[in-house]
Amino acid sequence: LRVFIDKEGGVNIDDCENVSRATDPLIDAAEPISQAYYYEVSSPGIGRDLVRPWHFDKYMGQDIEIRLIRAENKQRDFMGALLSYDDASVTIRVGEEEKTFMKKDCAFIRLYEEINL
Repeated sequence: LRVFIDKEGGVNIDDCENVSRATDPLIDAAEPISQAYYYEVSSPGIGRDLVRPWHFDKYMGQDIEIRLIRAENKQRDFMGALLSYDDASVTIRVGEEEKTFMKKDCAFIRLYEEINL
């Protein structure tokens, strides 16, 4: 069972430990899972979904990825620098072009995670 916690300014290991200690007895008492399980409290991590206004504010100018629910011109995935957002839409720079997407049309909006191995 994995629980993600978040707050402005970020989450640290002490936050995770405090939430785990406070909620573990409640989860044990509720017995939501009938078999053995691991309980983990963590932050959303680097590839986090952007949902709240402060998420967008914090990562303004950084690369994000957007996956559309339905393809636009046979393309569902877009990556670019976050330029702006409002309650209904998000705008990114893709190359030299600015593209605006309606949030309701997005499967997810998250930080772009480049992994170099």
